[in-house]
Amino acid sequence: MRKFLPVLVFFLDFALPGKSQQQFRPSAYPLITSDPYFSIWSFTDTLNSDTTRHWTGVADALTCLARVDGKTYNLMGSWKMPGILQGVQEGVKVSATQTNYRFRCGEVSLDLLFTAPLLPKDLDALSRPVDYITWKMASGVPGKVSVQLFFAASGTLAVNSLDQQITWSRADTRLLQAVKAGTVTQKVLGRKGDNVRIDWGWLFLGVPRKYGSVTTVLPAAEAGQQFLQTGSLSTSLDPDSPRNAGIHPAQLCASIPLGYVGSKPATGHILLGYDDGYSIEYFHHWLRPWWNRDQKTTSSQMLDAAQSAYPGLMDSCRAFDRRLRDEAVRDGGSHYADLCALVYRQAIAAHKLVAGPDGSPLLFNKECFSNGSIGTVDVTYPSAPVFLRYNPRLLEALMEPIFYYSESGNWKKPIAAHDVGTYPIADGQTYGEDMPVEECGNMILLTTAIARATHSASFAQKHWKVLTQWAHYLETQGFDPANQLCTDDFAGHLAHNANLSVKAILAIAGYGRLAGMLGHPGQQQARRWMEMDSDSGHYSLTFDRKGTWSQKYNLVWDKVLDLGIFPPQVARAEIGYYLTKQNAFGLPLDSRKTYTKSDWILWTSTLTENRRDFAALVDPVWKYVSQTPSRVPVSDWHETLNGKQVGFQARSVVGGYFMPMLYDFWHPHR
Repeated sequence: MRKFLPVLVFFLDFALPGKSQQQFRPSAYPLITSDPYFSIWSFTDTLNSDTTRHWTGVADALTCLARVDGKTYNLMGSWKMPGILQGVQEGVKVSATQTNYRFRCGEVSLDLLFTAPLLPKDLDALSRPVDYITWKMASGVPGKVSVQLFFAASGTLAVNSLDQQITWSRADTRLLQAVKAGTVTQKVLGRKGDNVRIDWGWLFLGVPRKYGSVTTVLPAAEAGQQFLQTGSLSTSLDPDSPRNAGIHPAQLCASIPLGYVGSKPATGHILLGYDDGYSIEYFHHWLRPWWNRDQKTTSSQMLDAAQSAYPGLMDSCRAFDRRLRDEAVRDGGSHYADLCALVYRQAIAAHKLVAGPDGSPLLFNKECFSNGSIGTVDVTYPSAPVFLRYNPRLLEALMEPIFYYSESGNWKKPIAAHDVGTYPIADGQTYGEDMPVEECGNMILLTTAIARATHSASFAQKHWKVLTQWAHYLETQGFDPANQLCTDDFAGHLAHNANLSVKAILAIAGYGRLAGMLGHPGQQQARRWMEMDSDSGHYSLTFDRKGTWSQKYNLVWDKVLDLGIFPPQVARAEIGYYLTKQNAFGLPLDSRKTYTKSDWILWTSTLTENRRDFAALVDPVWKYVSQTPSRVPVSDWHETLNGKQVGFQARSVVGGYFMPMLYDFWHPHR
């Protein structure tokens, strides 16, 4: 893929699109994005038109009110209370680690900025389960206006279902006025599955002491009424603890007196955090989050560390977001940059970073709304580009559990496992069927990519015995795969899968590179593949089904890793053919159905050689995200005819959107 010509771009916050310009509208807006459990989104275009939600769609209510000269305005969540006005949302801007809303409340302009410090090389910040909500407001008229703010987080954030009992208490720290809530039972790591939420650990809301705020826990209706009438809250906690989460829902609340605000902006922030204590069960060991790897850091110390780090992290997040956007615009244009900025937090927050039994970092993904598996290889595979671009050590941490599974003897088959369990229990594969060629090829290709990223084969050397075992399997079984599943398992079993064969051929070449060899066997297999799969100017879905076709997204590694196995005309022929098969919302996965996987489209787009063809593949994905009627965190599986979600949402595989950026990062002079 060729870089876009350099252009001078000026970004104005909340600049309105021109009449002929379509505005990018995310399918959902990331607010709090820490890990698969602590993940809250706005599923609507205006922050104050509906309840905020967990990525699964269950209500996880965050609320915010602003009282301006005695008039109370709703900024976040759905308030149905007489006397509360709606703040007017004037704009929203999404960058990699931040979502910024702008409101008008009478004569006051107010920004709400949600920040998740998911900085890929700052593992302490990335693993610390604290996000920030920052406000900035100013009056646009002469003189000053009296302003008070109200923030609340529902205690339901700490339960899986509303029939569970929660309790609460004060949780003040050295730097913060804070309150916390959690379930009474605290069954740590006692629940696993897909459509579930955490019900152990403690939810925290903290406000810096210097603000002179009130933090408390009150029923939602009572808290709203108090603030509406007085601009403040009672300091006493709701005494009716514990009680069911769904009965008079308890809210962790804060009222913040800003005094009189004039033209000089008034700024501040609150912290929202969740300490789960233990995060993952790993072959019957309970593992703590990475930030608490010393097993001595208390929740209070963690919150104070987050407060102390706030100024520096905000600077780092702004700088990271700016660099990511600039690079994405340069490599793929503004539409591509919109996509990368939106999905970055989704890709990272679908993981949990923990300290392994030996103290080394382990990173676990969750298959969100696909089956709830943990440590799934064919989910790691598509998400890998974002980690290879920004911190390949995190990809190593993702792959280690699968290597350990085989090397420990817990997994006794000569192929790579599909997963290590069901989130958050990683005690062994729970998926009902293996994907032999898929997972062996994935592990070898990603190990080769790590060697390219780190300029070292040390990670491969560490796991050489099992890599050799998997490479031998691919040599004997990979070229013409038997009837088996690949990562696109929703499409069913397939024999003689040409795209899966490409993966095996390139993985063998990658193994050859790791071993210090030239990879000639792979070249011979590539010529044979071309002869067997050739089909009227393109290449078919399977060796035995002429008149079919499929995206050969696995071919991207030949280009990205400079393996030189397939001649360039293979990719050229495929891209030319794909461009005749486009639908309004993207390129179908193959000739069997009209649905697609958007992550694979971005891999396929990397095979293009000019800006026109790249945009032709990527722009329909941008259109899908902007126009889909399925208002959920980006679904990677959608229908290309109408833009509707077919399945999946909030998955980490959107890290695959960064494949074009990875290619250009590794090939800066092309």
